[in-house]
Amino acid sequence: MALSKKPVNGMKDILPEEMQIRDYVQQVIKETYRSFGFTPIETPCMENIANLSNKQGGENEKLIFKVMKRGEKLKIAEAKEEADLVDFGMRYDLTVPLVRFYANNANDLPSPFKALQMGSVWRADRPQRGRYRQFMQCDIDIIGEPSNLAEIELILATTTTIGRLGFKNFEIRINERRILKAMAAYSGFPEEEFDTVFIILDKMDKIGLDGVAEELAKEGYAKESIDKYLALFEGVSKAQNGIKYLADTLQGFLEPEVEQNLQEIIDSVEAAKTADFKMVFDPTLVRGMSYYTGTIFEIAMPELGAACGGGGRYDKMVGKFTGNDVPACGFSIGFERIILLLMESGFTVPMQRPKVAYLIEKGCTSEQVSKVIARAQEERVAGKQVLVVRMNKNKKFQKEKLTAEGYKDIVEFYKD
Repeated sequence: MALSKKPVNGMKDILPEEMQIRDYVQQVIKETYRSFGFTPIETPCMENIANLSNKQGGENEKLIFKVMKRGEKLKIAEAKEEADLVDFGMRYDLTVPLVRFYANNANDLPSPFKALQMGSVWRADRPQRGRYRQFMQCDIDIIGEPSNLAEIELILATTTTIGRLGFKNFEIRINERRILKAMAAYSGFPEEEFDTVFIILDKMDKIGLDGVAEELAKEGYAKESIDKYLALFEGVSKAQNGIKYLADTLQGFLEPEVEQNLQEIIDSVEAAKTADFKMVFDPTLVRGMSYYTGTIFEIAMPELGAACGGGGRYDKMVGKFTGNDVPACGFSIGFERIILLLMESGFTVPMQRPKVAYLIEKGCTSEQVSKVIARAQEERVAGKQVLVVRMNKNKKFQKEKLTAEGYKDIVEFYKD
């Protein structure tokens, strides 16, 4: 039986045209983030399964590719539970590895620590457009900065990057986990039910207010609580300043500093932004990760009709490793979706090095070939991209293919 030539379901081969764009996008991301003071790091693709399954990753913990124990440690016949068979897992995001990295190396790192991490992650998810089981993530995080300066820098760095890639008219949707909790408490939902309420609220953009009301009712919540809850969202939509409206309405349920903190972030970003986007307060924004403790945000792309990156503050996560909480905040760009949009728009990499192709006819002597190679080397040193190949019988088709690949100059060398 022949071996399968197709990649594993949910993963893909990357052809040269896409790889060129991916390389360019990574270069723009790295250069921009470095200009904001972020330092590149790298973490292993696998983590201890206990780190990945600590109830911090939300639904993603159900999607872990788990790695079985090996050699003498693997005793299948004696196994009584999963822990007897599994010790590692493929990372499903870059945040858990970053926090472990920080906890392990904090004494050797500056404070605050501004980390840039790019790498593949794996989720046993259902593949669909723009979503794969192996995909690239690009994260920036600031660990050790308690003030909203962290959020401001993260949003400005990310939006500057998105702008440099040519995107316009996008939105940064922003909310606060403390606002979400205050709205639920004010409406009379029990605290132990908050997560269920938020899961339903997260569907607001798909099912609307009536759909949210219907699903909350199906869960058995009191009509009074549901009506009071949804009235808050209607109030925000009518208010000139939604944050102020909620701060006034939720007095006694919401800490006074939340309003000022969130408004400062929005005002500071709007005043300093260089890309074409707007900040939008969205009280329906939830973000699935349970490790978020404060500000949360997402990139909304009108071309995609979905989020194209997001992040937030997770001040309690480092303490899971060290016993001492350290303030932390991060932002992740949806790299694969960015690539998808660029590919579909016919994007071409700007300012490429001049591309030259040398076609050597079959039968050229060793001396002739050596001269061509030497000339190619001189061109490369001068900054050109030079391809040296043998001339095909169908030279016309070969040249058409090279032209399509961006080779503007095609030089032919014939045997004497």
